[in-house]
Amino acid sequence: NRHTLSHQRLKKRYALGILSSDCISSSAYGSEQILLALLPAFGLAAFTLLIPLTGVVLIILTIITLSYRNVIDVYTKTGGAYIVARDNFGPTVSIIAAVALMLDYIVTVAVQSAAGVLAIISTFPNLAPYKVPMVLFVIAFLTYGNLRGVKEAGKAFAAPTYLFIIGMYVVFIVGLYKFFNGNLTVLSTNQEGAVHIGTEQGLLSATAIFILLRAFANGGSSLTGLEAISDGVALFNVPEAVNAKKTLIVMSTLLGSLVGGVSWFAYKVHALPYEAGSPTVISQIAKVAMGDGAIGHFWYIYVQFATTLILFAGANTTYSAFPILCNFVATDGFLPKQLSKRGHRLAFSNGIILLSLGGVIFVIATGASVEHLVAFYALGVFTGFTLTGFGMAKRAKTNKGKGWQYKFGINFISGAVSSVIIVIFAVVKFAEGAWVILALTPVLVVLLLRLNRQYRQEQEALRVNREKSRKTSI
Repeated sequence: NRHTLSHQRLKKRYALGILSSDCISSSAYGSEQILLALLPAFGLAAFTLLIPLTGVVLIILTIITLSYRNVIDVYTKTGGAYIVARDNFGPTVSIIAAVALMLDYIVTVAVQSAAGVLAIISTFPNLAPYKVPMVLFVIAFLTYGNLRGVKEAGKAFAAPTYLFIIGMYVVFIVGLYKFFNGNLTVLSTNQEGAVHIGTEQGLLSATAIFILLRAFANGGSSLTGLEAISDGVALFNVPEAVNAKKTLIVMSTLLGSLVGGVSWFAYKVHALPYEAGSPTVISQIAKVAMGDGAIGHFWYIYVQFATTLILFAGANTTYSAFPILCNFVATDGFLPKQLSKRGHRLAFSNGIILLSLGGVIFVIATGASVEHLVAFYALGVFTGFTLTGFGMAKRAKTNKGKGWQYKFGINFISGAVSSVIIVIFAVVKFAEGAWVILALTPVLVVLLLRLNRQYRQEQEALRVNREKSRKTSI
């Protein structure tokens, strides 16, 4: 099978473009989600608070990236949370990882498609009433493209990542030039349709701490998609692990610079999130930095176009990740065998269809609201990070290879930090929708374990029958 798929292997530049679009594109809404939580509670002080909270998110990004470097070192085929948990904690824990990741991928399709449509609506506000149908159309289009096969989808989806990075870096450079010359406009904070701006208050009351944690949890949505490269190590050219590790570092560095940049400019120009979700914070930053001239306007349109494309490409990444995960879990006997069958173009068609149906349900249930979808989002991601971190820490301690103390330390910290974030998320986002994931996960875990028991009983029955028939045929 490896040989039939060898022509699907990717050079680093393509792999970065394709596998990191989910991760890098979350910089388009991570900072905005932090502001959404802060502004109603802390007023304009929210802009000052945005910077340290972004700093915390970037520190966590660094820790988890180092943990996933260890994963790629050990698991040179694929090293997602499912495989790491299965090898280090056994099947039951690995099913928790599988369910968390499957739900996360399904929500990713919904979030990224919705955020991409908001980028279009920021440019063409009169399209606002058609938001939900537009998001559903995007999902249908991606589903069709992926059922046609990996290769065609593959290279075309590397471009948006680079278009977006170039677009944002030009905005940052021009914006910094204006800032140092004292020409960077500060937007009026008295805007119709903007999120309500509260009055400033102290940071030490229980309510204030709760809201800070909620803002931090919102910012955690920037870290989704970090797992994609360790999941897709087998897609890299040989030597897979070396290429995958280099690509992971580049991806995390780019993500960190973009999230940091967007937060800093949002703080400097007072870019406000809007109730309707558009115009987005990132589109306001682009507009202020590039100005009203013809070139500025052209670049603003370009940035919006690139943002839309990378968000859709981020949704597209899950179309390879989700079916591959389902294939592993089905091959291990915890999901229906139909999910391990490849279609005529080497795509796992059943997994693709299941993913898009799930995405459609989330879009319709939330009215395609990025803010509501983020509440479902990061729980699955950080469950994956937690099990990966602790799994790799256990492995380092058990095998005690070269430099195992360092590996144990990094992975344990990654697992511990991620597990704290899960608790924060479950508490502060409970009412906003996290309860759905908290309720669904145990139910799905039990269902998969029961299915596996049934498969094992059937195999046992078949084995007994074979032995009986052998005896009678002698």
